[in-house]
Amino acid sequence: MQYTKLNNLLGWLCFLIATTTFILTLEPSVSFWDCGEFISCAYRLQVSHQPGYPLFAMLGKVFSLLSMGDNTKVPFYTNSMAAIASGATVMFLFWTVTALAKKLLVGREKDFGNAQTTVIMGAGLVGALAFTFTDTFWFSAVETIVFALSILCIAVVFWAILKWDAHADEPGADKWLVFIAYVMGLSIGIHLLNLLTIPAIALVYYFRRYKNITAWSAFLAFLTGIVILGFVQYGIRGYTIKFAAFFDLYFVNSLGMGFGSGAIVFFLLLIGVIVFGIVYSIRKNKPVLNLAFLCVAFIYLGYGSFAYIPIRATANTNLNNSHPDNAFTLYGYLNRIQYGENPLLYGQYFDAQVTDQVEGSTIYQKGEKKYEVAGKTLGYKYDHNTILPRMYSTDPGDQGFYRGWGQIPEGQAPTFADNMKWMFSWQIYQMYFRYFLWNYAGRYSDVDGQQSTESIDGNWTTGIFDSGKHLPQNVTSNPSYTPLYGIPLILGLIGLVYHVERRKRDALVVVLLWFFTGLAVVFYVNQPSVQPRERDYSYVGSFYAFAIWIGLSVIALTDGIRKKVDAKKAAYIATAVCLLIAPVLMAKQEWRGHDRSTKMTAHDMAYNYLISCPPNAILFTYGDNDTYSLWYDQEVEGIRPDVRIVNLSLFSGAWYIRQMQRPMNASAPLPITMPYNKYKDGVRDVIYYNDGGIKGAVELREIFDFITSDDKSMQGQSQGGEYVNYLPTKDFKLTINADDVIKNKVISPAQKAQLADTLEWKYTSNYITKDDLAVIDILAHNNWKRPICFATTVGTNNLMGLQQYLYKEGFTYRLLPLKADTANHDQLSKVNADVMYDNVMNKFKFGKFKTARYLDPESTSMFYPVLTTTFLDLATTLYNNGQNDKALKVLHKFDNELPDDLYPFIDMAGRKMYLAQMAYNLGDNKLGNKMAVNIDKYLMDQFGYFYHLLQSDAQRVPLRDVQIGMQVLNHLVENTEKAHQTDLHNKLNAQLQDYSKKFAPLMGAGQ
Repeated sequence: MQYTKLNNLLGWLCFLIATTTFILTLEPSVSFWDCGEFISCAYRLQVSHQPGYPLFAMLGKVFSLLSMGDNTKVPFYTNSMAAIASGATVMFLFWTVTALAKKLLVGREKDFGNAQTTVIMGAGLVGALAFTFTDTFWFSAVETIVFALSILCIAVVFWAILKWDAHADEPGADKWLVFIAYVMGLSIGIHLLNLLTIPAIALVYYFRRYKNITAWSAFLAFLTGIVILGFVQYGIRGYTIKFAAFFDLYFVNSLGMGFGSGAIVFFLLLIGVIVFGIVYSIRKNKPVLNLAFLCVAFIYLGYGSFAYIPIRATANTNLNNSHPDNAFTLYGYLNRIQYGENPLLYGQYFDAQVTDQVEGSTIYQKGEKKYEVAGKTLGYKYDHNTILPRMYSTDPGDQGFYRGWGQIPEGQAPTFADNMKWMFSWQIYQMYFRYFLWNYAGRYSDVDGQQSTESIDGNWTTGIFDSGKHLPQNVTSNPSYTPLYGIPLILGLIGLVYHVERRKRDALVVVLLWFFTGLAVVFYVNQPSVQPRERDYSYVGSFYAFAIWIGLSVIALTDGIRKKVDAKKAAYIATAVCLLIAPVLMAKQEWRGHDRSTKMTAHDMAYNYLISCPPNAILFTYGDNDTYSLWYDQEVEGIRPDVRIVNLSLFSGAWYIRQMQRPMNASAPLPITMPYNKYKDGVRDVIYYNDGGIKGAVELREIFDFITSDDKSMQGQSQGGEYVNYLPTKDFKLTINADDVIKNKVISPAQKAQLADTLEWKYTSNYITKDDLAVIDILAHNNWKRPICFATTVGTNNLMGLQQYLYKEGFTYRLLPLKADTANHDQLSKVNADVMYDNVMNKFKFGKFKTARYLDPESTSMFYPVLTTTFLDLATTLYNNGQNDKALKVLHKFDNELPDDLYPFIDMAGRKMYLAQMAYNLGDNKLGNKMAVNIDKYLMDQFGYFYHLLQSDAQRVPLRDVQIGMQVLNHLVENTEKAHQTDLHNKLNAQLQDYSKKFAPLMGAGQ
């Protein structure tokens, strides 16, 4: 078969294999993290979080239409978009590998015979299919996330530059460069990672176009690539909008024209300059200048997808992050200004003290008719600085982690050596190479492992020596345990060495691709400390580059085998062996840990939050995983549109408070009484506590009126002489109007005797931020008309000290005007029993927890514990209330719906032990024994591993886990004795005595 036709057919075969794999393992509904927001924004063309993903949203909308009106199928089809894009990525990787392989074999024969064609195609198949089954790439391929399309853009532009390279001497070949520019422009509307290919592309262009190549000129070409990258990233993507903003400022504030008029003039001038440059370059016969202008024009053409952002923001969609309807807000939105900047080349150490505050540029915001000054950016000078600051965060939690990781004693100042040690050991090794090795060496588990290089949690492993480590079964039997024996890594290294030896220039290009999409990202992002989640998805472009070398290893092995057999047989043998030990092995090992086709946890956990709320409730959430999937359930499937979801982490933005003052879906506006000018940016950003000497609790409405007053007699003066509001007391009071409570059916008739006259509590912070101010406004003026709920996953810092009046009703705490239960030591375990029983037993869904073939870390480590605690608190309250039948039904519901053998951490053994104890107390010894045996099985598995560590490496024994485990085992012994379960008691007691002796040195050290 003709080489080109075979190359095309096998590329499409790779697409078919990869896409089929991803469709079969696709998550059928919404996933955790950003996916819920992305699906919601695609389905209803809304504005997602910074820096905006407009092209992704528009493509997602197209795929969502395939649901044909069945909204429950929308996520399947938007997830399919990621699957198809990932399949296409594999196809372009195949063609990239074959292009580079062909260049490796140039000169061996005048044309490519059967042997050469076989080895080239074998290289393409091995490299492309190996990448198909890598951990990180596969994870993003089965959910609605931007990284699947982002890596496709990387694959397309890298393939396109090799296409140009192959035809550079032909007329019209530079069309490929213009095509690359257009794809880059489009990719900005998906994710910025694609821009990192520019330095590698610049070197391909240089090596092909220039003849007298030296190390110095190659370095200059590399620097030119960096400059082009900076020009596109900052010049085109960033400053274009900034210049448009200042044009708009002049036209609106100085000329009195409407908002957007100056921006329109600026873009018309920009178009005029580009058109003039193209015409000029043609007339003056300047081909390089013409190419440059054409590329800039097509980058802008692709970048034009961002017109979507202000258009949809102006439409006031439900999800409208930052409300970027004008050039200034859009500039801040695109540049993620709200997240701040991490110092890169020079900055403070983490122990630095602020010595001075420096005002920066003016911040403008859109007013009624003009742009208004909202303040100035602030910079700080510090007393302890360094070049390349890596340990720079002054957050107390980050400081503690720095000292613990670097073993820097408290009070000792960090040195530059400490700084570099942190960069290499944590940022580069722990947060890049650990991820890299997940994909090509193997992995212990998908548990978050950012905080330790030695723990098996989230660490890499080849699996070769694991049999001697006595690993617990909950690791080795887990789908995320994926030892690859280091084989893909070895193949890639063979391919790399071979590539460098045979084609140094081509190898350098791939090295640059690997570096800029990997380690350069590490350096640029400069992560301050532990992240909310593992960040391996950020480096998928780097893993893509390494897969090229896995493919090229086929040629290296063929050359070795050719010493024994002829070239054709060598090609077949090398291809077959490499296919078996790379793609086939990886598919076998990784499949279980990526098969999300039976998982519904994100959808159902969000459903449980919403269904826990009374009609027309206000539900306060905080994190991504207790918000984004709720948005999906409500915005796409229309579940509980009467509930107003309020994300407290966004509530600090004036734009978000303003949105909450509008109706949304079937929800009325929030009872926020403040006009916009009382909370807009620059106004009451922070209100500090200053003790006013007030005795007793003060009515919340009076406090609110005081801290929002513009009357200078009610304000204090700052050090600069400026009049500012302050909080004079932390003792808050809310007087209860019984008629309002009864009329709005806040409590049941049976609870009437518990109705309080007032709610009194102490505010827990020394300042009030905008989110706190808005919540205080709601509490002061709601008058019990709408139920106020907090997600159970909201941190105590965000509950404002209201814990004694919060009652669980499922996945939410509801604010109830009942007398404080001072006898309850754990205020957050209080339950509104009748309501919660109905929600949990009759309304909750359980995400196929018991039957799903794979559960991700959010399902196991976040929501499984939440569910377990929910059942435990409900059963305990019912038992204490004498409702034993209901309590027992709750325990059986837990047993029927949730898996027995799921222990994401040892604390769960303790929670399940209390469930077993409850079963015994209720007289169900069969259920109690079942739970006790299951807990014991887990503990013995863990204790065996801990004891092995104690004998081999005592420093690595998790002392806390040993202590908790022994306490749980001791309680099981006591519970089975009380329940007269003699056989089980004797067995457990023998184990307790055995491990008490084995762990005696350890337990003594912990006392």
